Amino acid sequence: MIIPHHTKNFSYSRPAEVGTVVLAAAGPGDPDLITIKAANALKEADVVLIDRLVSEVILHRYVAPGAEIIRVGKECRNNVSTPQQVINELLVKYALQGKKVVRLKGGDVSVFSNILDELHSLIEHQIPYEIIPGVTAALGAAAYAGIPLTARGYATSVRFLTYYKSDVVTEDYWNELAKTNDTLVFYMSSSTLPKVVEKLIQYGISKDVHVAIAEQATTCYQRVYECNIYEYEQKLSNKAFTSPSLVIIGKVVALHQQFRWLQNSDYTEQYFASVGEGIQNINEINKPIKHVI
Repeated sequence: MIIPHHTKNFSYSRPAEVGTVVLAAAGPGDPDLITIKAANALKEADVVLIDRLVSEVILHRYVAPGAEIIRVGKECRNNVSTPQQVINELLVKYALQGKKVVRLKGGDVSVFSNILDELHSLIEHQIPYEIIPGVTAALGAAAYAGIPLTARGYATSVRFLTYYKSDVVTEDYWNELAKTNDTLVFYMSSSTLPKVVEKLIQYGISKDVHVAIAEQATTCYQRVYECNIYEYEQKLSNKAFTSPSLVIIGKVVALHQQFRWLQNSDYTEQYFASVGEGIQNINEINKPIKHVI
């Protein structure tokens, strides 16, 4: 059964036996990328709180028929999001009812996630918990695009970043990013990518650097757009990318054309439902991924 999230305040009473909370990762999209441990936790759950970026196929495969599935997604682009405080309250509420709760997050639980707020709430109410890691979007998108993030001779390190407003990155840091040989992976930054490219070019980034944008990475709707960073304005600056999109910048991105093993999808649908939408057709959403011929 799938129910909407609540917004009322909860009053807590502590039972003799407290439940547990599992903070688990669903992976970046492809339902086969969930870990065995996370899948087993879902099978045992009484309540599952899910982010928007969780494949419906995972719910269909692993969640027990009698479990409650509560959507607590965030979609800032459309100004529709479950307040974090409500999520915290739901975790505590159901755990104090003695239930086993799984908080299922897209990607990995600790990379650009609000896990810290949830951990504080669990500690405050003395609720036992477990953290199960998963495949984060950067690793999934890079693998499915054929981009080895730290390929020898191209990069020795990788940085995970996000850029959503101009005052979060100093000019000195832009200069450092432009000069580094690290591969740069930007989460939640496709809408601000023109500014990212502008600043990196302003500070003299190498002409060997390429940029890739992976839409709906690892799903059957994956599309990857790639070009030299100095050609970005001409080739891609006017494109609106489908959410979620991940940006990879570095010399390693040039390897995409040689090592990509998937062709861009012909499908134009959204893989992940918008916040508030119900389960999509499982057969439609679980279309096979096409290999490059």
